[in-house]
Amino acid sequence: MLGTAKAFSGFAVDDIAAAKKFYGQTLGLRVSEENGMLTLHLAGDRDTLVYPKPDHTPATYTILNFPVADIEETVGQLTDRGVEFLRYDEIEVDEKGIFRGGGPLIAWFTDPAGNVLSVLQE
Repeated sequence: MLGTAKAFSGFAVDDIAAAKKFYGQTLGLRVSEENGMLTLHLAGDRDTLVYPKPDHTPATYTILNFPVADIEETVGQLTDRGVEFLRYDEIEVDEKGIFRGGGPLIAWFTDPAGNVLSVLQE
């Protein structure tokens, strides 16, 4: 029944203007706004809806993962743009915030609404 429908993901934020600036300017994504909501136009034709929710509670899990060719370079560029990388008590990361303890190299950060995102090396 829905096998041919073009599904898409979505998540909430508490401030659309802050999200638009962060995703568009800080992360460099193509972003459009319509009807008070954002669409993130992600590579691979993966549009993602960002909608306002006044009583928003940030997700406690990673909502978006961005595969990158060079995590060192990407973390450096994002740090230069003011992004702060997360440090979890139970996960050891290096001085840049990159986890190197098995699996892909990965670093977590949040959007202005507190939702968790990551960059991971392909």
